[in-house]
Amino acid sequence: MKMRGRKFEVDRENGKMLGVCAGLANATGIDATLIRVGTVLVALFTSFAAVLVIYLVAGFVGARRRGPALATSRSAPREELRDRTRSLDLRLQAIETHVTSSNSRLAREIEELR
Repeated sequence: MKMRGRKFEVDRENGKMLGVCAGLANATGIDATLIRVGTVLVALFTSFAAVLVIYLVAGFVGARRRGPALATSRSAPREELRDRTRSLDLRLQAIETHVTSSNSRLAREIEELR
């Protein structure tokens, strides 16, 4: 299914349930919120079961959108995870330094007050 020159792909990253409305939004250029509201309105004023079946079929049959990290190489997610872990480690070290230095300052001030 092609719309406006773009291929319909289920977008689970930005989707709320199966990513059908987000995929339609990416393919058409319309805001995903408007598509979601329109889907609910169509379901309310027509056959809810028919809309639900169409939505489920589109969600399970539609092509899956691949993220850029998965499309480039398989080692990219590991490298990204390693970088995130390093970043978190550095942040934890900074927090630990701040907390311990503040406590020693606080301990000195308490000792001075005695």
